[in-house]
This record gives sequence, C-alpha cells and structure tokens, in this order.
Amino acid sequence: MEDRLRVGVVTTTHGIKGELKVFPTTDDINRFKNLKKCFLTNGKETLEVNCISCKFMKNMVILKFKEYDTINAVEKFRQYDILVNREDAVTLSDGEFFICDVIDAAVFDQNDHYMGILADVLETPANHVFVVKKENGDEKLIPVVKEFVYEIDTENKRVKVKDFDMVEAD
Repeated sequence: MEDRLRVGVVTTTHGIKGELKVFPTTDDINRFKNLKKCFLTNGKETLEVNCISCKFMKNMVILKFKEYDTINAVEKFRQYDILVNREDAVTLSDGEFFICDVIDAAVFDQNDHYMGILADVLETPANHVFVVKKENGDEKLIPVVKEFVYEIDTENKRVKVKDFDMVEAD
C-alpha cells in the first residue's frame, strides 16, 4: 500500500499572495478544510508544506501554504500533485476503498477462477467501474455495486467479482 495518497492537483496560481488553485481528486472536498501538513510533488521533487488557509471556488479549492507568500514563489507548482500521509487521509466507511489500493489487484470470478488484473477504476456519476485486463489483452468492465463485486481485499490485493461470461442464461 502507498504511504501517501493524492488528494488534488495544482492547476494554476490564484492572486498574488502565493495561493494555488487545486483540482480535488478526492471524493470528499471538505477534507481540505482540515488539511494541515501535506506534500507537493512532481514525481522528481517532493516538498513538505503546511496549509494555512482553504477556500472553495466552484469545483476548485484555493490553498495557501505557510512557506510561500508570492505568486513568483508558487508558479512552479502548476501540475504538482498534493499528497497526504495515509494516516491523515479521510476515514473510510464500510465498503469504501482508496483507488490506489485496488489497482493491480488480482481479480477472480464467483468460482475463484483468475480473470485478470484490475488495471483501472472509472469514476462515473452512478458508481465506479472496475477495468479488468485479461491475460489475452481484452478488457472487461465490472460495475462496482454489491450485486457484481463480492469482495475487495485491499491488503492482499484481491478482488472477487461476478463474471457475466460464466453466468448461464435461463
């Protein structure tokens, strides 16, 4: 499991006092209200920062970090990810999971036959959809609803789903 989770991506600066406009990548936008310590990263460089203010503007979040006071100081952070330590992440309810914890999980059908690897999770308005990459390269889409997903074991990277190809027609 990853130690840090992405909660947003910096899109641009906001104003002249070092604020950043952030696109949230978390389901709970209100988690930014309690954001204190986080990390800015571009994959090569990672900086620990302390959030001192948070505002909301349409579907974006405006963050201010203690370490930066001018637009010139924060311009370089465009397209940086904002990460939080796992222990600072929002608490999950039963049946919820972090997407990064299921990516690359082994997927098995209702008869415990191996189907493939969970390659992606699509986020749709109705529900998430698992993209299962089969050994032959084909992809299978499985809606993440209790009728089709029986078990999500993030610790063992194992998912059990209903395989429609295996269901016999009446």
